[in-house]
Amino acid sequence: MTREELKYLELLSKDFPSIAETAAEIVRQTAILQLPKTTEHFMSDIHGEYDYFTHILQNASGAVHRKIDECFGYSLSNDEKNALALLIYYPEREIARGPRTPDWYRKALSQLVNVSRESADKYTRAKMRTRMPTEYSYIIEELINTQEFDDSKQSYFRSILDTVIDTGIADDFIVALANFISRVTVDRLHIVGDMFDRGSAAERVISELMQRKRVDFVWGNHDVLWMGAGMGNPACVANALRNSVKYGNFDTLEDGYGINVRPLAIFAVEQYADDPCLAFVPSRVTDCVTENAETNAKILKAISVIQFKLEGQLVMRHPEYHMEDRLLLDKMDRETGVLQVGDRVWHSLDVALPTVDPADPYKLSPAEQEVIELLCSSFARSDKLQEHVRYLMENGAMYRECNGNLLYHGCVPMNPDGSFKQVSFGGKTYSGKALFDYCEQNCRKAMYDRRLENTDFLWYLWCGPSSPLNGKDKIATFERSFLQEEEAGEEAKDPYYDLWDDPATADAILAEFGVDGKYTHIINGHVPVKKRKGEEPIKAGGKFINIDGGISKAYQPVTGICGFTLVSNSQMLYLAEHQPFDPNKVTSTSEDMFSRITTVEQYPEQLLVMDTDGGEEILGRVADLRRLLDAYRTGLIKPPVEED
Repeated sequence: MTREELKYLELLSKDFPSIAETAAEIVRQTAILQLPKTTEHFMSDIHGEYDYFTHILQNASGAVHRKIDECFGYSLSNDEKNALALLIYYPEREIARGPRTPDWYRKALSQLVNVSRESADKYTRAKMRTRMPTEYSYIIEELINTQEFDDSKQSYFRSILDTVIDTGIADDFIVALANFISRVTVDRLHIVGDMFDRGSAAERVISELMQRKRVDFVWGNHDVLWMGAGMGNPACVANALRNSVKYGNFDTLEDGYGINVRPLAIFAVEQYADDPCLAFVPSRVTDCVTENAETNAKILKAISVIQFKLEGQLVMRHPEYHMEDRLLLDKMDRETGVLQVGDRVWHSLDVALPTVDPADPYKLSPAEQEVIELLCSSFARSDKLQEHVRYLMENGAMYRECNGNLLYHGCVPMNPDGSFKQVSFGGKTYSGKALFDYCEQNCRKAMYDRRLENTDFLWYLWCGPSSPLNGKDKIATFERSFLQEEEAGEEAKDPYYDLWDDPATADAILAEFGVDGKYTHIINGHVPVKKRKGEEPIKAGGKFINIDGGISKAYQPVTGICGFTLVSNSQMLYLAEHQPFDPNKVTSTSEDMFSRITTVEQYPEQLLVMDTDGGEEILGRVADLRRLLDAYRTGLIKPPVEED
């Protein structure tokens, strides 16, 4: 045994300071390997839709309702099952519907205990405790592990329920049981990018996830944009603001993060006082847009012009980004409204640009400079946004591998022949996995060194032509804002999206990232699956799975559905396709959302913990503990002496 190995075992002995404790831990860990694999859920492109997202979480993509069916079969009517489901999803709201009798409480508590027992059957008692609220963990554990119809325990079980009611904690206890059921039904949640923009409550989505255990992320392009904005990067701030204004979404900005938009609004109204800004009316109709349509159009035009100037400055700062084709503001002839780009001639919808100096079109006016400085300061000083940026950075990554599944948001940039695209930065060339690693290193560097030269890279990840998170040759914001010709706004997708129907493409990517195993898949989002037009999320015989199904209201008219959840349990991998539903109607009636289930892969034998990444870690720990046990028994290590 080497000195390093001996030193490691001596450290391990502090946690297991005797033969008995070491052997007991070996028994415990070895037994865990034989438990069924717990359930993982994969979701993407939430885009701030808090109500949809939380309902799908509480519903566990239909799994909670199936647990209720398994528990009660035909002993409860469909209405009773739906009522119980709603109590699990929204316990506070259901309790508040009206006065509840002791009999109602006994029935509800008994039903919730049964569903809790069914939902937690894959867990050890120790792991169950980690999902329970501390103040009620003893009571919940006793109820779950006591059969109410066991003659010897009936009185004990009923006494616990009666005392819960008698002491006045029944309401809180119902909430605790309901949350416990939701958390054990889904053991681990993987978010495959894009929690920001479009919807009005991204900050509530992230706050909800922060309350849950076992959540991880891969970053989407909208996430890195907001991370860059939180780091104070002017181009990222302008883009994040423009997205919010375009979709009439001031809630996340003002109420969620306390961003002061007033300086921008004052500037816009003064600068464009006589300009109706008709080409800039926000596209999403909200109460705010309806009531303030003209003002919002002025704000959108003001921040758009600022954005194009800042992006032009950034492109010129970074010739290595090869984005000179995005320098369009200087190409506009203000008198004729004509833009000459190469051999193409385009025509502008709007030539009223009073803040643009023809001699230096990318220079901010003094008033614009003051506005963007105030806005950047507001983003950087938002405590909640900074907390969320840190959370995303600490729990997120450019890609992840878990239990044979490779997760990334957008694409692996490719050439039309199926080879990995070579991308150059700083005189070095990257492709495939090395490109993802380089991008992640730069994100983390920017987090802790927020100089402009570092945070600019997050803007590149948002919209760069070779960004794995963008997957397009450009984001044609300028063209769609200013140009009459619709074809000017077309964006060419990376060849990846033409190649992902081919299993050979999946095999090449999995090999590049070192992912192997009996059941391997690539899971990404980013591109909404247009089910309405016949597109399918499962490609290459199940090796590629695109789980962007349009949770966002902005995408539902295109997709025709309300998102996907990919579910991996011990029996199968399946895709839950959520049909459009009204979250408000669900919470006010006994209706529930409906999800169509498509089996991606049925496992011939039930998967156990030993078949997972966690199982590999346990096997490693058990091997270490066995070495410690041998060291104790041979006298190589003496049990630690307890100190006073």
